[in-house]
Amino acid sequence: MAILVTGGAGFIGSHTCAELLTNGVDDVVVVDDFSNSSARALEAISNVAGRDVVLHRLDLRDHAGLDRVFESHDIDRVVHFAAKKAVNESLQIPLEYFDTNIAGTTSLLRCMVRHGVRSLVFSSSCSIYGDQYLGPIGEKETPGPTNPYARSKLICEQILADTCARYDDFAVISLRYFNPVGAHPSGALGESPLGVPSNVMPYIMQVAAGRLERISIFGADYPTPDGTPVRDYIHVMDVAEAHCLALRRLADGPGMRVLNLGTGVGISVLELVRAVEDVCGLVVPYEVVARRDGDAASAVADPSLIDKEWGWRTSRDIRAMCKDAWRFQQLHPGGYLA
Repeated sequence: MAILVTGGAGFIGSHTCAELLTNGVDDVVVVDDFSNSSARALEAISNVAGRDVVLHRLDLRDHAGLDRVFESHDIDRVVHFAAKKAVNESLQIPLEYFDTNIAGTTSLLRCMVRHGVRSLVFSSSCSIYGDQYLGPIGEKETPGPTNPYARSKLICEQILADTCARYDDFAVISLRYFNPVGAHPSGALGESPLGVPSNVMPYIMQVAAGRLERISIFGADYPTPDGTPVRDYIHVMDVAEAHCLALRRLADGPGMRVLNLGTGVGISVLELVRAVEDVCGLVVPYEVVARRDGDAASAVADPSLIDKEWGWRTSRDIRAMCKDAWRFQQLHPGGYLA
């Protein structure tokens, strides 16, 4: 049986594909349109895992093309990563975010229903919770998305819940992860966005490498210990391992389950800069600028539910995240395409 991974050439998708292949999954099928990823990531997966994924270059909204993928493979489970994901960009082009993220998800679900596939792991986000919480956030907290990206993820979760309500054999696990960073310990796989990075860690890495002049810290007057926003950074390998486990736990039964992925440890942006400096032995120039619309003061997970239900917790700390991200940066100074 094959596992379909949408967005499998992206940051988290590529690490998950490598983890699946490394752990004995024989047939991993990737659908990706490379709108914010590189085919070189698939070469890296092959180098890490010693085996190839099967690629279909496709937009999920291509209904006929997606049908052909399902007709070509005996797919029994799906991991759905494919989406636009930059908060600030979503404020500028909200309609594109809704079209890609929501329409892509409904197209995938309709295709799964047509082909009798009833098991899906969904790539969700802590941004669903919004900017209303200063302490650790549990899954039962009321959502309060503040930007189109976060709203698109919440709408997708609602669509998934309605799908499970309609089809009583449909199983969905939605993983709300906080801030994935780091890279594969080999340095072969990592975060390689097209253009200027929108996420903090690859931006810091490029500053540390001298590709960018300095990092902008958006606000230093938040109600946090040093005034800069606090986030729960989680190693991408922990995230990949959790997805592999979630694929197995789909067998627990039908219905919709939501789980946080995080360490439960809050680290401010300024503390992250200092951690990178310490690990890399470099000075990372930064400047404090005005707050950015849609940013929360704090976003830290309460990860106790996944520990209670699955006995799973993260195993890598912030030093490992910085060390692995820096190794990837050194081995790929211009990203996959350089």
